Amino acid sequence: MQESSTGLARNPRLAEFVLALGGFGIGTSEFVIMGLMNRVAEDLAVTVPQVGYAISSYALGVVVGAPLISALAARVPKRALLIALMLVFAVGNIASAMAPGFWSFVGLRFIAGLPHGAYFGVAALVAAGAVPVDQRARAIARVMLGLTVAILIGAPLGTWAGNLLGWQIAFAAVGGIALLTALLIRVWVPVQPFDANASPLRELSALVKQRVLVTVAIACIGCGGMFSIFSYVMPTLTQQAGMSEALGPLVLVIFGLGSIAGNLVGGRMADKNLMRAIPTILVWCAVVQGLFYFAANEVWSGLLFVGLVGTSMALAPSLQTRLMDVAEDAQTMAASMNHAAFNGANALGAWLAGLAISAGFSWSSTGLVGSGLALCGLVIFAWGRWLEKRTYPAKPAVARG
Repeated sequence: MQESSTGLARNPRLAEFVLALGGFGIGTSEFVIMGLMNRVAEDLAVTVPQVGYAISSYALGVVVGAPLISALAARVPKRALLIALMLVFAVGNIASAMAPGFWSFVGLRFIAGLPHGAYFGVAALVAAGAVPVDQRARAIARVMLGLTVAILIGAPLGTWAGNLLGWQIAFAAVGGIALLTALLIRVWVPVQPFDANASPLRELSALVKQRVLVTVAIACIGCGGMFSIFSYVMPTLTQQAGMSEALGPLVLVIFGLGSIAGNLVGGRMADKNLMRAIPTILVWCAVVQGLFYFAANEVWSGLLFVGLVGTSMALAPSLQTRLMDVAEDAQTMAASMNHAAFNGANALGAWLAGLAISAGFSWSSTGLVGSGLALCGLVIFAWGRWLEKRTYPAKPAVARG
C-alpha cells in the first residue's frame, strides 16, 4: 500500500493517474454515445432523436447522484467510497451493454450516471489531500485530465469500435476500465484521515452556503458557453464553413487538445492566485467564444478556434479548488456539486444555442451565446465577491511592537 500516516501519497503521480483513469472511463461513457446514436437507434428500433433520452437520462443521474451520494455516504472513508462508486459505474455500463430494450437502456444510463459527480468530487478531495497545499489545483487538474483525454481519445476510439463491432462493446469496455480502476484505487490511492463528525446533515449544509452557491452558479452559467459551441460544432463547420464531414474526427482531436492545455494551465493559474485566475479565465472565454462567431466562416480559422474554445476547460480546476476553500465542513457535497453544475452548463448552453439557431441566426451564433454566458459568469463572480466582502469583512491588521 503506497500511503503515509498523514494521507499524503508516497507516489502522488501514480495515485493521480489511477484517479484519472476512472475519469477517463466516465468521460468516455458520457461522450461516446453521441457517436453511436445511429447504431443504438437501429438496434433498439427507435429514432435517433429518441436516443437523446438516454443522454438526458445519464445527465439526470449525474445531477441526482452528486448531492444524494455525497449526503448518504458522508461517513464512508473516501478511498472505500471511490471503490464503491467505480463498482456501481461498472455495473451500470456493463448492464447498459446487455439492455434488452430501449427503455431499460435509458434506465441503466441513469444508473451509470449516478456515480459521476460524486466520483470526481471525492477524487478531487483525495488528490488535493495527497499533495502539499500549494499544489492542490495542479493535482486536481491532473485528475481531470482523464475527462479531457476521454474527449480526445476515449470517445473517438469507442465510437470507432462501437460502429465496427456493435455499440455494446463500447459500454462493456468502459465497464472493464471501471473494474480495473476500482482495483488500482485499492492498491495505490492512500487512506486519508477519517472525519468522525461527518454526517448527511452537515454535507447538505453546503447547499445553503452563499459562497458555495455562487461558485456553483459560475460553473453552471459561465461554463455553458463552451458547451453551446461544442454541441453544434459539426453542423457549424460543415454547413457554414463548408468543411468536409471526413474532418469530423479532427474536430474532436483539436477540441480535446485545447481542453487538455486549458486544464493544465488553469490548474497552475489557480495555484498561483485563485481569485485572480477565475475572472481572468472567464474574460478569456468570453473573448475566444465571441471570436468563434467570425472564425467559423472559414474551415481552418474555425478549427483553430475550436481548440481555443476547448481551453475554456481551464475553469474546472479553479472552480473545484474554490469550492474546497469555501465548503467548510461540507467538502464532499461541494466538490461533487461542481460536476453536477457542469452538466447543468451542458444542458443550458446547448438549449440556448439551439434557441438562437432556431430563431434564424447563423450556426456560428453559438459563439455569441457562449460569450454572453461567460460574461454572465463574470458578473456572478463580481457579485459574489461583493457579497463576500459584506458577509465576511476583512479583519483589521493587528499592530506589532
